[in-house]
Amino acid sequence: MIDFRSDTVTKPSQAMRLAMMNAIVGDDVMQEDPTINELEALAAQMTGKEAAIFVPSGTFGNQLAILTHTKRGDEIILRDDAHVVQYEAAASAVISSVQLRTVMTEKNYMTWTDISKYLRHGYDIHQPDTGMVEIQNSLGNGDVMPLDVMKEIHEHLSELKIPIHLDGARVFNAAVYLGVDVKQVTQYCDSLMFCLSKGLGAPVGSMLSGSKEFIFRARKNRKLMGGAMRQAGILAAAGLIALKENTKRLQIDHEHAKVLAQEFAKYPVFKIDPEQVKTNIFFLGFNGDENRIAADFHKLLEKNNVSVFPPNHGMVRFVTHLDVSGEDIQRVLKLIPEIASGL
Repeated sequence: MIDFRSDTVTKPSQAMRLAMMNAIVGDDVMQEDPTINELEALAAQMTGKEAAIFVPSGTFGNQLAILTHTKRGDEIILRDDAHVVQYEAAASAVISSVQLRTVMTEKNYMTWTDISKYLRHGYDIHQPDTGMVEIQNSLGNGDVMPLDVMKEIHEHLSELKIPIHLDGARVFNAAVYLGVDVKQVTQYCDSLMFCLSKGLGAPVGSMLSGSKEFIFRARKNRKLMGGAMRQAGILAAAGLIALKENTKRLQIDHEHAKVLAQEFAKYPVFKIDPEQVKTNIFFLGFNGDENRIAADFHKLLEKNNVSVFPPNHGMVRFVTHLDVSGEDIQRVLKLIPEIASGL
């Protein structure tokens, strides 16, 4: 089975398994786990922040940032399709008691113009305070937020003393596309979460980075949320390999996605612009009766041992990752003409 559902399906490599087995561990609640400490120091250094903390998941990292940045009754400004809105089970309402102010935008990301319309100014007993702005890079559809857009947002919100949290689940993919060190992306936020368990291939975990003071407060909030762990160095050992090694190979996944998109674009039944494929994710549309064709396409892929999530609004998502090899891509490229004719 060639699995394009998500880069969350990756399995730990043999090197990761050996590192996990041989990890030197201690009690992380007491900050005595040397492998966790090494991972947190490396994550902070790579993202250009003062400190970092290991958390079980990306959702946990985003929600920990919200809890740490805001007070009850605050309002968070974020795009209407942000992961925090769509895929985190209303956790910000349950955990932090904050309100989400969602923004519809022309582009796949918010600009300063978009954000500025929704800021709460001054003191008004009728209104919540703007406690945080959340942005995402790369985007869930594979698009990438330009650095100049991030810079403008950061400059304005810094003046207003409103923190920016970056959902950087795949921030290293964004940096690869932009052709910059990841620090050039993360300099424009006050905190960021990135996943070790997606394109970087670790089995479990994400990192939350920020200032020393922010992470100091986040450590207590992680405990409150049930995320304090003991000999978690077993997991951190895999994370170290993810950061040291797998950040260097992401361009391969981007190239695989581009090659697939270029092949799909050759056939009239498929709707896609390969030039818009920037990272390891793209959505494939269909010309004609989209919902019917998408359903048939999904069945044909499954018949040929290719796995994608069921269609959503007549679109099918493809995500390339380290467990999809060059040979796998070649196999799918050979299937596409037959599948196109079958549609």
